[in-house]
Amino acid sequence: MGKGFYISKALGIVCVVAAIGAVATIIALSVVYAQEKSKNEEALLPSTSGPGATTLPPTTPSAPKELWDHYRLPDTLAPLTYNVTLWPRLEPNEHGLYIFTGHSKVVFRCVKETDLILIHSNKLNLTASEGGHLATLKGLDGATAPGLKKTWLEVPTEYLVIQLDSPLQAGSWYELFTDFVGELADDLGGFYRSEYMEDGVKKVVATTQMQPTDARKAFPCFDEPAMKAVFHMTLIHPSDTVALSNGMNHGKFLCPHLLQTSFEPTEIMSTYLLAFVVCDFGFIGTEPTAEVLVRIWARKKAIAEGQGDYALEKTGPILTFFENYYKSKYPLSKSDQIALPDFSAGAMENWGLITYRETALLYNPHASSNGDKEWVATVISHELAHMWFGNLVTTRWWNDLWLNEGFATYVSYLGANYAEPTWNMKDLIVLNEIVGVMGVDALASSHPLSSKEEDVQRPEDISQLFDSITYSKVIICLQTYLQEFKYNNTVYTDLWKHLQMAVDKNGIKLPHTVEVIMNRWILQMGFPVVTIDTKTGRITQKHFLLDPESVVETPSEFKYEWFVPMTWIKTGGVEQQYWLLNKEATNAEMALGVNDWLVANIDMKGFYRVNYDSENWERLLNKLSTKHQDIPVINRAQIIDDAFNLARAKMVNTTLALRTTKFLDKEVEYMPWETASRNLNYFFLMFDRSEVYGHMQAYIKKQVTPLFNHFKELTANWTKIPDNHTDQYNQVNAISLACSTGVEGCKELTTGWFKEWMSDPANNKISPNLKTTVYCSAIAAGGVDEWDFAWSMFKNATIASEADKLMYALSCTKQPWLLNRYLEYCLDPTKIRKQDATSTVVSIAGNPIGQPLAWDFVRANWDHIVNDYGGFSFGGLISGVTKRFSSEFEYKQLVQFKEDNAGSLGTSSAALEQSLERTKANMNWVAMNKDQVLEWFISETSSPV
Repeated sequence: MGKGFYISKALGIVCVVAAIGAVATIIALSVVYAQEKSKNEEALLPSTSGPGATTLPPTTPSAPKELWDHYRLPDTLAPLTYNVTLWPRLEPNEHGLYIFTGHSKVVFRCVKETDLILIHSNKLNLTASEGGHLATLKGLDGATAPGLKKTWLEVPTEYLVIQLDSPLQAGSWYELFTDFVGELADDLGGFYRSEYMEDGVKKVVATTQMQPTDARKAFPCFDEPAMKAVFHMTLIHPSDTVALSNGMNHGKFLCPHLLQTSFEPTEIMSTYLLAFVVCDFGFIGTEPTAEVLVRIWARKKAIAEGQGDYALEKTGPILTFFENYYKSKYPLSKSDQIALPDFSAGAMENWGLITYRETALLYNPHASSNGDKEWVATVISHELAHMWFGNLVTTRWWNDLWLNEGFATYVSYLGANYAEPTWNMKDLIVLNEIVGVMGVDALASSHPLSSKEEDVQRPEDISQLFDSITYSKVIICLQTYLQEFKYNNTVYTDLWKHLQMAVDKNGIKLPHTVEVIMNRWILQMGFPVVTIDTKTGRITQKHFLLDPESVVETPSEFKYEWFVPMTWIKTGGVEQQYWLLNKEATNAEMALGVNDWLVANIDMKGFYRVNYDSENWERLLNKLSTKHQDIPVINRAQIIDDAFNLARAKMVNTTLALRTTKFLDKEVEYMPWETASRNLNYFFLMFDRSEVYGHMQAYIKKQVTPLFNHFKELTANWTKIPDNHTDQYNQVNAISLACSTGVEGCKELTTGWFKEWMSDPANNKISPNLKTTVYCSAIAAGGVDEWDFAWSMFKNATIASEADKLMYALSCTKQPWLLNRYLEYCLDPTKIRKQDATSTVVSIAGNPIGQPLAWDFVRANWDHIVNDYGGFSFGGLISGVTKRFSSEFEYKQLVQFKEDNAGSLGTSSAALEQSLERTKANMNWVAMNKDQVLEWFISETSSPV
């Protein structure tokens, strides 16, 4: 069947190696985030379209009567240029509101004759002209503008609607002028304000976040990615502030106490890439004579403390790497990167002015951990990757968002690997991206990578695409692709065409065309589990679902079968390849002798799980117990991850999955330990309120004690930092697991360090890598004194990464009243910034004592959170506070919550459906496994530790 289809030769072109040379790599990274990224760790991007957007009709309403009832612009007009002037007021007016005023001229061409102009406008108060209309229109180059019959704002679809007395003429050019006032709100979307304290003085920043559909909140515009144009920006601002935008400023005109700053015209680009900032920031940068001026902007104190130095040091090399990788010069004269105190995402790839959360751009070597440093490097790399793929070449519509984000996620690791070659970033893709998203993509409520354009219409439809699957389900690009589509829009099939050209040019043997192979991975959701019977060599595949009883309601023309590029090694031999092209096949080379063992999906290059016959599982477990180093380290992690997930899907016994952790008492590598820790975390979630918990704690204590002692010795009794990047991560695992399970000496170590800091607050000697674990452990073991001290240090922290560590650790307390107080702080932006409210509530819910408190808090405050407060990621909130749900009572509570809030779920609707599905799966899993898991842990801990 698949036999005989192999990659014929190694390829020299990096793109082709990644994309086709081992199509496995494509597919593995076909679901590669984040957690923004966000390791912004939230499943959904918040929509800032306002409460009105949450009660809109279904995604594809039946036959809208008028064009303005449609969520997509008609194809009658095409913008050429915008000329926009904005004046943000950094002081509140007499009504206590922060506002901005502005006016805009957009020059557009009439593509098809029409007597209607639709242009996006949201939450703007448009000034009526003398004729009482909300805009004025004039013809250009000899064209005559028709009169305006009627103008109004169509709130549900966010349009300014202009009906004309007579049609615009195809091929003619026109200019539309609007004058408007908007609120400079703190809702983190469109043109918004961010606040911070400096030397006891409140500072206000006016800044932007346009993606996906919030440029229309700053000025009326054709707010779709295919509507590319050139933007001429002018900002009026106080003379003691600086104004930034995508282009370099080219003129300042002084008024009393005001500056008017204009900027070079942008390249031809989409509205969502526009950015502008007015602030009192400082910067460091390259020499002004540099070919590309690089500047790092942040709070003046942060710049003075050197927190921008690392970003400046790495931005230039990463830019150069991408210029060589894409074989295309960076097209702009400057690259500004700015760290904002309030920002909803991890970062945003605005062309020439990239905006970041402070934690994603600033690094202090004395206070920030190696994880903080890695995060800065990978986020910078991710955003710079977008300068070509996403900005220079842009997908036509949001249904192909996966192409932008998936590719940037993949190559961000290549850029970071270039900047920090000792970190082994390419291997960390598996842990950071692939493993995590497999859990989401194994739900029946998942979604395919690519949707039909007509299925993605409303702002909340678009927002729901910014999830872990999108950031993690794809890869590659070719230089010719970028050249052909630069400054233009594209669809994913254009990419397949160029990959096929590379395949043909290099003589690569593939079983089908690139498009035919890839369609099965992007047009249907999920991924397969491949089962290998090593007695016969028989291989089968089926759609992998965490809950095998869940119903997949999304049909697939491919019947949930994939073309799977398999790799495997047999008894430590050379890696081999095989294409599985049907539901089942036989490969005699996979049949084993009595003493042989086989492991498939080498280094997890493929996006599939692997199951084996029971005899091969036993051989693998025996190999792990006797000489685990014979199995590649990534595959040691993969065996654990596959086994636990196969057990959740009832394909193997849960005790088999637990047995894959028995070798860990001899393992010191990070990836197997991290994978085991993540999977055992599910057991904690399911059992930390039951009698299983104590015996499970005892088992993990037994397994982690050698690792704890290993790092105690490696670090000379905790006085040194391990040299290796992943060893530094695994030291954190060792201390965290040891303290939480009561390993002798651990709690005394962490509480001792914390008390030493409490006695001398100005001198924190705790290693930056260990701060999160130490803070959490000490606050959990302590009381109100420890909590109040940490809160004081949090409020006075000048380093964002330090504040983040303390903010998380405050959720570790065992005191319910402190957790309730902390929850209330999440609705007070003077205590917890709006950008951090979701993650804080979710952290509290991660504490078994805090979980019911967080759920009660969300239910009690839902209307306020959705309609008034803003800033929350609604989907991330629902997903985070319900992940421990595993009882019929909790399931009924979720159903009731859905019914009670049917009209206000908005962007959280998909996350709620996933939570319902996950809760049902948890209920079934606990019922099936609790007794045998308890028995297994008892048997494994019956002998002395």
